[in-house]
Amino acid sequence: MPPPPPPLGRGRKRAAHAFDAALDDAELAAARTALAQGRWQTARSLLARTGDDWDRRGHRVTVLAQEPHCAPWTRDWLLAEPDSADAAVLLALAQVQRALRGKEKAVRARESCHTAAALAPADPTPWLGLLMLESALGAEEEVRRLFAEVRARYADHHHAHHLMVARLAERHPGTGPDPLHEVYDFANQAAEHAPADSPLAVLPVIAHAERYRVLAAAGHEARDAAASGHWSGRRARQVMRAAFDWWLEWEQEGHPRRLVDLNFLAHAKVCEGRGAEAAALFHRIGEHATPSPWSYPDRDPYPAFSAARDTALGTT
Repeated sequence: MPPPPPPLGRGRKRAAHAFDAALDDAELAAARTALAQGRWQTARSLLARTGDDWDRRGHRVTVLAQEPHCAPWTRDWLLAEPDSADAAVLLALAQVQRALRGKEKAVRARESCHTAAALAPADPTPWLGLLMLESALGAEEEVRRLFAEVRARYADHHHAHHLMVARLAERHPGTGPDPLHEVYDFANQAAEHAPADSPLAVLPVIAHAERYRVLAAAGHEARDAAASGHWSGRRARQVMRAAFDWWLEWEQEGHPRRLVDLNFLAHAKVCEGRGAEAAALFHRIGEHATPSPWSYPDRDPYPAFSAARDTALGTT
């Protein structure tokens, strides 16, 4: 049976403003709906078609794993196909999601990730699952080790770099603004060593936003991002300009997580006061908003996104 419609009243209003982790991947959204109804065969076909497009595979597995009933339905898949690497990795990341929500023991999620990794040694996705888990729960040394495991299999892994930037940004929150903070060096080096057309070129913007999140939470920056001086310094302007110029040249319409980058870049342009550039980005984003960075440091993300978009597009 399909899931029931949202209830009337406030619940229906919240559902209209829900963020969709699938972004603009219609095949992924359809597979997620089928999985919620117990039809795991659609997810099976989707992952088989995805193959070794590692960024797309990581994105699709992560989104499917967030479906609340993913784990039991994927166990049914494994009963039918015990040697399926796709089923094993989907179950592993589903258990990671459950562990992050406090509904599964972290040790079981780790075991499932290692099982999936053994079935597909070249696949970075099980290691992405471990990195997601340890980024939230683990020690820094283990986070760095797991990031290296992902990169050993796919050096330019988009999601893994975002996780690493978010974790590094949290180091030394009490030191205040520091243009030499290690998160900036990490992001700059990753961008410089990536291929010219790699979306990792936008990583310095991600680092700037993640560090703002930490500094604002610690009281070192204004909690209104647009009013913060964090976005107006010389270094910040250079980072934003370089990332925007890269987007104009390459755009990366086919990358599965490009809308994540576009939300970060649009947020940066809004904070920088570059309305025309922000408007161009909002046109590309459409309705595909992401909670981060609009929620930074503790804002309600959809109203923040909507207000910024309406101002940039002149629809207020």
